[in-house]
Amino acid sequence: MVFKVYYQVTIAEVPIRENTKTMFVEGESVRDVRLKLIKEPYNVEIVLPVTGAYLEYEKQNEDYKVLEL
Repeated sequence: MVFKVYYQVTIAEVPIRENTKTMFVEGESVRDVRLKLIKEPYNVEIVLPVTGAYLEYEKQNEDYKVLEL
């Protein structure tokens, strides 16, 4: 399953909407994705599953790339 992760680049950074980045990660559950990202220096805000029409919409974006950690 594909999940969309909203995060800040550094763990010390306070979440500000304008600085929030996104990435797509392959995983079995939200917990699985969070465990995969625990080694990274990111401040993960939220992890959302992406399915159906929403996934098709995201795939049209030229920046769409699924990370397999």
